[in-house]
Amino acid sequence: MSSIETSAPDEGRRTTVFLSYARADRTRAEKLASALTDAGLEVWWDALIEGGAAFAHSIRSALDTADVVLVAWSKTSIDSDWVRDEAAVGRERKRLVPLSLDGSEPPLGFRQYHVIDVSRSRGKPSAEEVAAILRAVAASTGEPVASFPTGQGRMSRRNVVWIGSGLAAAIAAGAGVMAWRGRLLGGKAADDSIVVLPFRNLGGDPAQAYLSDGLTEAVRAALARNAALKVVAGTSSNAAQEDAEDATAIARKLGVAYLLEGSVQRSNDIVRISTNLTDGDTGFSRWSNTVDRNLTDIFAVQTDIARTVARALSVQMATDEPAPGGTTSVPAYEAYLQGRALFNAARDEASDRQALTDYERAIAIDPNFALAHAGRSRSLAAIAAEYAKAEELPGLYAAAIAAAQRAIELAPDLAEGHLALGYALFTGRLDVAGARPAYERAYALGRGDADIVLLYALYCSRSGRREDARAAIQRALALDPLNARTFRAAGSIDYAARRYRPAIAVLEKALALNPEISNAHGLIGNCLYFLGRPREARSAYAAEPHDLFHLSGLAIADHRLGNTAAARRSMARLVSELGDSALYQQAEVLAQWGETDAAMAALHRAREVGDSGLIYLTTDPMLDPLRRRPDFVKLLQDMHLA
Repeated sequence: MSSIETSAPDEGRRTTVFLSYARADRTRAEKLASALTDAGLEVWWDALIEGGAAFAHSIRSALDTADVVLVAWSKTSIDSDWVRDEAAVGRERKRLVPLSLDGSEPPLGFRQYHVIDVSRSRGKPSAEEVAAILRAVAASTGEPVASFPTGQGRMSRRNVVWIGSGLAAAIAAGAGVMAWRGRLLGGKAADDSIVVLPFRNLGGDPAQAYLSDGLTEAVRAALARNAALKVVAGTSSNAAQEDAEDATAIARKLGVAYLLEGSVQRSNDIVRISTNLTDGDTGFSRWSNTVDRNLTDIFAVQTDIARTVARALSVQMATDEPAPGGTTSVPAYEAYLQGRALFNAARDEASDRQALTDYERAIAIDPNFALAHAGRSRSLAAIAAEYAKAEELPGLYAAAIAAAQRAIELAPDLAEGHLALGYALFTGRLDVAGARPAYERAYALGRGDADIVLLYALYCSRSGRREDARAAIQRALALDPLNARTFRAAGSIDYAARRYRPAIAVLEKALALNPEISNAHGLIGNCLYFLGRPREARSAYAAEPHDLFHLSGLAIADHRLGNTAAARRSMARLVSELGDSALYQQAEVLAQWGETDAAMAALHRAREVGDSGLIYLTTDPMLDPLRRRPDFVKLLQDMHLA
């Protein structure tokens, strides 16, 4: 047992220092705490908290009982409400010792104190800087410098001061706790991570759910614009809330440090909005608020909530300006929210067409509502891809492109507008090169939006940019970890890169999240087929719910297994039931059958009718038997894919 451990509790009492700092300065703070501990001080700083409950009370107790409050000012901490509060306690107790980590001046109200400049040392403070701090501490406490022990080895973890009996008892019990200001211990969720859970609709009218859903999305989008935060996407947020029982369970499931919950209640034109920020580690409320606002103030409320949450997390909002592309018209905004709710639900053709009607209604009310134009573009493209006849495609895609261009004209920095343009150009006109600037701009503006990141990843994959695709899909998975669509996209990217085994693993995760998702079984079948396991591939194709991939897969697998008659029957159904909308899949089947001339004829016909399946042309393993043919190479060149 060490000599420290055998010392009497009251023997050689050390001066205690409460170290206040901003989260961004944690590395410097740790080195400072180490140097001061080596110099004989007992340093209390929140990164050392290992467990306990009622941590806010304990922190306040630490502030009130510490001999000195040492505040590390920096360009980050001067804007931190938490650091300012701690400094104010030190000032009120006349025990404040300020220092500057980077040469920054303290904020107004704290400049009457001499500041010790430690900005010259980038790592551990120098001996001269430590001596200056010791002298200032001595002056503050009234003890002579000589009374401070020097040259003593660093204290063991158990000898760091834990101020407050409640905290000490809780530490002994080993309960988990988050450090004040949200700095978490190693192994916990990153403290820049947050999930915005769906705001509850307390009005009782299901028809008003779009308002609470819209407010949720708006706050989430405002936070996602902040590069300092990792904001979980909507699909994963919804899934986690449905499956988990409490805040800490949701936080564990999503790997986040904070949860923002809320509710909306409307009475005529008055909206009551309640919000609560919860620490995901402890389940304690960090901040809560309730406001009653006129519906016309809904736009300001969204920005206020995002700004307040960012301030509570001690990060700065990227901007206080509202998101681009919005409206000041409440009726237009309501119509837009109703359209977006239907579009995101993607139930069937009727709901998708009603979404288009709602977007157009919003535009009729406010023709300069850029987000509504972008939504209209996405709806037109979705209708074209899912439901339209071949002769309807050119008109629908032309309208989608025009709507996206109008959105960009109205709001040049609207990520959704650029995304809609890229999608319409790529899917509708098969214009890979023309779509790239739009996708790149959308990604640059919307890196915090999982949907934008996902579609950008797929574009990169389908245009042959494998590494860019893999980097983007990893970001999408981090932002939306419970979304089956994201895992399906990751699987398709691995499949296109011929990474068949990893693809199967992520596609199985997609099915675990949503057993009914389309083309997950089909893609698994493709992977098994190319791994030389056609019988297992056939079973996967048989389970695929989407006829396009079900029938083409069966035709391919049965042919490989020698079941030629069954393969021909599936091909006949593909042609008769889906017609020209399945020309690309017909080419895949024919290529795998070895009928390469017929496969090329199907591809040329697919290009004539604008079959969007051609976006897979560059990377599709099913077409590998055609890749050395001069007419295939020319098709790639004509489409600017080679």
